[in-house]
Amino acid sequence: MQAPQLIPSLEPKLRELYNLHIERSKEIDWAYSDFLPLEAYRTSPELIPKLSPSVLSAVELAVLTEVNLPWFTTILTAVFTGTWSVLTDFIHTWTAEEDAHSLLLEVYLLLGGNGDPKARAALRKQVVRTGLTATLDNEVQALVYTSIQERATQVYYLDLARIAEKEDAGLARVLRRLAKDESLHYSFYRDAVKLHLQADPNWVYPIADIMLRFEMPGRGSPGYQERADQARTDGIYGPEQFFTQVIDVLMRYWDIENLHPTYAEAREAQRKIVTYQSRLAKISARLAQRREEHTVVKE
Repeated sequence: MQAPQLIPSLEPKLRELYNLHIERSKEIDWAYSDFLPLEAYRTSPELIPKLSPSVLSAVELAVLTEVNLPWFTTILTAVFTGTWSVLTDFIHTWTAEEDAHSLLLEVYLLLGGNGDPKARAALRKQVVRTGLTATLDNEVQALVYTSIQERATQVYYLDLARIAEKEDAGLARVLRRLAKDESLHYSFYRDAVKLHLQADPNWVYPIADIMLRFEMPGRGSPGYQERADQARTDGIYGPEQFFTQVIDVLMRYWDIENLHPTYAEAREAQRKIVTYQSRLAKISARLAQRREEHTVVKE
């Protein structure tokens, strides 16, 4: 079958989504000074909490993922150029909002004396030099990929904030603030896909193509895998969270199982996604059981 395309009649609807995003983002606009305890840094630096290796590694993972913004912007700009102006408008706005994320986390770690700033700076440079592993061939794939990626990032920040709260309430507040940005970005992409699925259920075809091979944009860059493994081991974020809070949420929101595509290839793609969801559910259940058994043994 021919790969599904953007549906021209939906362009005004995406413009409405973009305008709604602008309104919402203005309501929660923020600045560095709102989240950095500058007075404490100046007067009582000895009172600034020192993060555990686990939380520090997880925050550095976020920094090393967010720092690839220039490459991600380049990829999305290339994909959306020549299509609808609302898509390029959103990418410009998204870039401006995302730009502060890695910098805020980096400054927070630096002023708080957490980690090795020289080593982190060298690794940051390596990561940017390496670039991204995400391959997006068209605007349809891009909308699906960014829906998953933004939701995953939002969930990661919220899960990390929950863990970090015990060590540094200020850091948890920073992470929740960043999660709000990711939530707005996720909503735009997610709803753009939903509109197209409602208009043409055959859009399930590119969803399967992306969902079944999805990897976060930082994967493959220096230092990424070690920190991702640590986050999974520490229960901050891993396959269990990816299924229950990302894939399952999107599957239900897009109502994948109840779609009625007309092309055989699209129906086969739908079957593959539902099977994938079922397999992830079993893996997630096993991981949850192991975690509960481990908790009982420790008690």
